[in-house]
Amino acid sequence: MKFLNICGLIAPIWLVIGVMLTATMYPGYSHMDQALSELHAMGSPVAAISPFINNYPLGALFIGFGVFVIGYCRCWTARLSGLMIILHGIGSWIAGAFPCDVGCNPDSTLESQQIHGIGAVLMTVSFLIAPAMWVFLARQRSSVSWFGFLSAATVVAQFIVFSPLATSLESGSDFGFYQRVAYAIPMAWLFIFAALLKSDKIAQSRFECVNMSKA
Repeated sequence: MKFLNICGLIAPIWLVIGVMLTATMYPGYSHMDQALSELHAMGSPVAAISPFINNYPLGALFIGFGVFVIGYCRCWTARLSGLMIILHGIGSWIAGAFPCDVGCNPDSTLESQQIHGIGAVLMTVSFLIAPAMWVFLARQRSSVSWFGFLSAATVVAQFIVFSPLATSLESGSDFGFYQRVAYAIPMAWLFIFAALLKSDKIAQSRFECVNMSKA
């Protein structure tokens, strides 16, 4: 299952390339003002292909990496982070299968929009919990204690960005920018996490985790 570790390294890169690619096929699309979901919103010129470039393959990458984390780690807190990554992938699939309406209005009564919103919430919450699981777990292991501080910073930074993100949603200005910042934070954490799992240091921490779980 070690090859699934690579999924965590590929996912952030795939996201950047996929969004940039589909945006080039959407005349007038604004990365500053428009949500990522507007790439496959109802009426989008790339609505038919965007989920197959972004949501579905990304969901598979998240799920693959989450499965690896659960299989690799031994203590329940670490495995819970893997489960959250899997749920993030499922949320990506849901958001892709049920497009939002034009403009991705969260107050829309359309069933597809509401289900899309559920997928988006699942993605947001799961990427808050996943790094939170490592705040204390990593700090208890001297070899990767810095990752605990990084995980804490990841959670705090997301909450900080949520405020201007909510404001931009109401004003309709710069929402795309703040959404990308909010998503880039946990995606950077995911990439570092995946890279750390491939290192010798995390292997040592894995065995320490086994001993801790038996204590």
